[in-house]
Parts: sequence; C-alpha cells; structure tokens
Amino acid sequence: MDDISITHKPDEASGTASLANTRKVYVKTYGCQMNVYDSQRMTDSLAAEGYSPTDTAEDADLVLINTCHIREKASEKLYSALGRLRKMKDARAKEGRELTVGVAGCVAQAEGDEITRRAPVVDLVVGPQTYHRLPQALARVRQGERVVETEYAIEDKFEHLPAPRKEQTRSRGVTAFLTVQEGCDKFCTFCVVPYTRGSEVSRPVAQILKEAEKLADAGVRELTLLGQNVNAWHGQGADGREWGLGELLYRLADIPGIARLRYVTSHPRDMDDTLIHAHRDLPMLMPYLHLPVQAGSDRILKAMNRKHTAADYVRLIDRIREARSDIALSGDFIVGFPGETDEDFEATLQIVRDVTYAAAYSFKYSPRPGTPGADMDDHVPEAVKDERLQRLQALLSEQQYAFQRSLIGKTMDVLIEKAGREPGQMVGRSPWLQPVIIDVHGGEIGDIINVRIISTGTNSLVGVREMETTSDGTI
Repeated sequence: MDDISITHKPDEASGTASLANTRKVYVKTYGCQMNVYDSQRMTDSLAAEGYSPTDTAEDADLVLINTCHIREKASEKLYSALGRLRKMKDARAKEGRELTVGVAGCVAQAEGDEITRRAPVVDLVVGPQTYHRLPQALARVRQGERVVETEYAIEDKFEHLPAPRKEQTRSRGVTAFLTVQEGCDKFCTFCVVPYTRGSEVSRPVAQILKEAEKLADAGVRELTLLGQNVNAWHGQGADGREWGLGELLYRLADIPGIARLRYVTSHPRDMDDTLIHAHRDLPMLMPYLHLPVQAGSDRILKAMNRKHTAADYVRLIDRIREARSDIALSGDFIVGFPGETDEDFEATLQIVRDVTYAAAYSFKYSPRPGTPGADMDDHVPEAVKDERLQRLQALLSEQQYAFQRSLIGKTMDVLIEKAGREPGQMVGRSPWLQPVIIDVHGGEIGDIINVRIISTGTNSLVGVREMETTSDGTI
C-alpha cells in the first residue's frame, strides 16, 4: 500500500453545528489507505459524541495520531510529533485549557504501554482493532485515567461503529475507501501486520453492500476495496456460503451510482480464476492492479516466506494480461533483505524487466522487532542497500515514465474529482490512477468524461475533453 500522511479537514457540509458541538478533533494519519479509512471512521464515531473535525491541532480539544508501523522510523516520527504536542499541551494548561492526546494505529498496537511510559503527554492509546471503543476510552480519560486499549476485540468492530451520516460521506468526495478485510495469515518474515492487525478477518457481504450503498447514495462514483490481503477476502453471503472477492466485485457492480471499482493490496497466492474473470468481464473494474512480488530471487522469496516463485508470479501476470490486455501493474519491492547477494538482486531487476510496471513502491529492508527477519543472520550493509535501491528505482522510474508517455494521444474516461491548483483547472483520475489535469470547462465534479491526453509529467497527465458528436455532426 501507499505511504500517506493526511490531515482530516472539517466537514463543512456535515451540518455538525446542528448537533451543538463544542469540542473539536484533529486527526493526523500516517501510512496506508486503510489508516485513512480508519481515521474517517474514528471521526464518524466521535461525531456522535459531539466532536466536530478541525484542520489544525491548535484549534483542537482532542488530537489523534493514527500511526503506521510498516515504514522505517515510524516510532521516531511518532515521538517527534508527541514532543510538539507536549509543548502545546503545557501552554494550554497555563491558560486553563485542556488538550487530550491520543495515539491510534499499528504503532499503538505494537508499543502501547511503551508509548505511555515514554510520552506522558499521551492520554490514551487505541489499536486498530479497538478504535470503535474510542468514545468509551475518552470517557475514562475524562475521569482521570490513562487508557491503553490494545487487546484484540472479540466483537466485530464494524458492527459497533455508527454509520456515517450522508452529509459526512458526501463531503469526502466522489471516491471512497471501503475496508472489506483486515489482518493477514501469510506471516511474511519482514512484515509486522499479523502482529499489529491480527489474523485475517473478512466482513460479511451484507455489511459491505450496506456501506457501499450508503456511499453511492452520497455521490461516491469510485469505490476502492481495502484489505491488508484484500484478495483473500471470503465473506459470508446471505445464501450462507462464503463468497470470494471476484464474486463480491460482480455484486458491487450492480449498485446504482458506482461507476468504478478498485481493490488493494493483493497477494499473488490469492488471485483466483473468478477474480481474474472479473477483470475480463467488468469494464467498471479499473485496469490497474497492485500485486506485490517483493523480490525476484526464489531464494529470497523463500526466506521471506512468500510461498511463490518468481516464475509463479510471472505466469500469473501473463494470465491476468490475457484476461485484460490494457491492465497496468504496480508492485512493492524490498532490497537488501538478509542474505541478499548481488545475484539475488539482479534477479529482482530481471523480474522488473520481465513484467514492466506502471508504478511501484521500493524500500530498503529495515528490521521490525518481533518479526523473524529481524533475527536472521547476514544483514546487508546500509551502503549496499542504498546502491541497490538507487539502481532499482532508476529502472522503475524509467518504466513508469515510459507508461506515462505511451498514453499521449490516447483517449480515456476520466473521473473529475476536484478543482485544480491553477485557476481554470479541474483534476480527474485516469483508469490507471494518475491525476489528469483538464480545463475547467471539461465537466463537473463527479462527471466521467472522455479525455484525450496531450502531455504528461512524471506522475500526472494533461488532457482535453473529446466532445462527442451525434449522427448529424452536432455536439
């Protein structure tokens, strides 16, 4: 998944003033799209408790930091932010005002008691499986307790979260995330997810459809299904049997108003025939797939406990491309895993050349405490990791830019999402996820229009609307 840092801004259209809110919450989100989703649902939950969102910590009565444990130096980022909040909290206290500080997310899950020990500024810690208990935790804080809520919940947290109000959902725009699966049972040796998010849990079909229909009713046009291992989703259907992700996508495609579907992040071992057929059969399932391979060396893949070979992965890509010829791939790569030799790294470069990627995320291996990789021998020197990462990123960047250039002169459907930075501009989203800059007269937010691409940057496209003509030649 992408690495994201997002501030949740006030919901101007939510009508929260009618609730006579007197408290404000500021949420800072680090990490993946699932953390973005979690932050939104925490905000929804707090709205029911009288908190309205604000876009600055200085204006807030409650500050929540939603953390990610995947990326390097996640803890350092957290404690740096908490140091700044301590100064703010001390200044407030001198003025006779209160500031409540909370830490949520995967770092909270992994280091709950350690956070409260190292950072007295923190009033509460909630893990990703317990954020539905946030209102009760805050009530305990108001009674003078410091709260650490990181035990895995027995109950289904999604059933205990209030449904977002229509006005709240509408303000988020025409695209939305929807978590369908959490946790992971794969236990890759480099990864902390099984320890911070727990084992795989799939939401039932009815629950997902209910939330998707609410999003569609609020104006969402593009829906991205989320999971740590989303294509392992196997939710209970109304017919009593377990559905797979492909079957779910076919059903979501029937919801009026939803025009586009995506899903992230997938594991190669869980890409079954029905899901591949969904890419073939559903035009609304966008031709962009994030399917991490992590390395190209079978020896390193085995050490990572990926349980597939490089050849398995390439054969799978061939099948997917046979089903959907215009599909573009993105992936994740780790360089410098313990024991990685020059030959192993060359195998990673080779799989990149064999597959060709439209986008990718690449990282130096960094040990995560508690994972098997951290205890392995033969760790790769940092200087070697740096050099390998630079070579890999140069190749990936070359492929990404080649894909961007290949779109010049082509027409595509673009979903208009927001106003652009410059006057007279709108920004939309291509089927392959790139931002597309168009003239303001191209359409309105929520429209899906036909656009011809006239130029490209590294990460974005520039296009003009292709005006459709009738049989008599009029526009």
